[in-house]
Amino acid sequence: MLRTHKVRCYPNATMQLTLKQACDYRRYCYNQALATWNDMYDESVILEDKHLRPNERKVRDELVANKADWQFSRSARILQLAVHDVAQAWKNFFNPKMPDHAKPRFKSRKHSHQVFKTDRATIVAGKLRLDKPLDYQGPWYGIRLAETPRWEGTIRLATIVEEADGYYVSLSIEVEQPKPLPASERVCGVDANIGKYVYNDGDTMTSLPVLTAKLISLYDRISLYQRQLARKRRANPGHFLSKHYRATKTKLRRAYQKVTRIQNDLLQKLTTMLVRSNGTIAIEDLDAKHMKMNKRLAKNLHRSLFGRFKVLMQDKATWYGRTLVLVDRFFPSTQQCSHCGVVKTGVDKLTLAGNQYHHTKHHEFHCYGCGIRLDRDQNAVLNLIQYAQGQAMSS
Repeated sequence: MLRTHKVRCYPNATMQLTLKQACDYRRYCYNQALATWNDMYDESVILEDKHLRPNERKVRDELVANKADWQFSRSARILQLAVHDVAQAWKNFFNPKMPDHAKPRFKSRKHSHQVFKTDRATIVAGKLRLDKPLDYQGPWYGIRLAETPRWEGTIRLATIVEEADGYYVSLSIEVEQPKPLPASERVCGVDANIGKYVYNDGDTMTSLPVLTAKLISLYDRISLYQRQLARKRRANPGHFLSKHYRATKTKLRRAYQKVTRIQNDLLQKLTTMLVRSNGTIAIEDLDAKHMKMNKRLAKNLHRSLFGRFKVLMQDKATWYGRTLVLVDRFFPSTQQCSHCGVVKTGVDKLTLAGNQYHHTKHHEFHCYGCGIRLDRDQNAVLNLIQYAQGQAMSS
């Protein structure tokens, strides 16, 4: 089983230049592979010969056969993996199960991330050792890592990316499946809301805010930097790449990096705690894509990370041997009474603004069948727990 560990790395001046050249070479190979793929496809259409259709092997052989002299001082694995990425991008584009996957486009020098991959990396004496090209002239050093990899095993792939504060490497390591956690009969329901996640910790209800004061402050700072950059581009559209523009852009990248780290830390801790404490976890299979079509809620929905939460829960439930129940997105967890089972319809239906007909607020759930009054999120969590228990009994 593959596990990924992202580690900060500290290359010396020589290896910094080598990493920069490797990132540029990866972008060059990707663009060459995409252009060759398009040419082969156009040729097969014009000649009406399906045997001329491109594939990964044909494109790779074409690029290797037409290598320039300077390319032999670069890693051969960068070219081969770039061609593999192009082939995978086209495969995803035509996959009906991935309707949102865009058509492969050429990488821009100005707007592309500095990144490359290799499957020949190893850890030697606690340092990252990349594969040295055959015709490379010059010293070759190991790259110091901020920490040792979290798992022991064979490194299948190393992805090095340049971020706002330096270089990071994501190590995909082949490890053995761990022993499952001790069995637990606890059932947990998690109700995802804009800005918070509500779940039951035993018999009590707990909420974790995901839009903290620190994040809101960072989002305000991001908006400020974006306005400043836009103003500089409008004021001098031909020559806006000034020293102050580059400094502001660096500040923007660092602010985005802080946001990503805070959000990832919150979700990682929440999902690990839920999986370790409960045997069965029920979450809603929300259609986040169509929910974001609401222009008033799109930004906060995006910041609440519903999709990321679902992916992490699926991965950790498999890793720790827990049961994850994906509740159908049309299940009326908010409209159904967890006490008597009556579902609100028509004028009784509860909306984001509450219920104007019965003068109830957004967070209030009042059942007009049995008369029980609950918090809206608490009622939804109880419904998710009952759904998961019903699924367990039916199976």
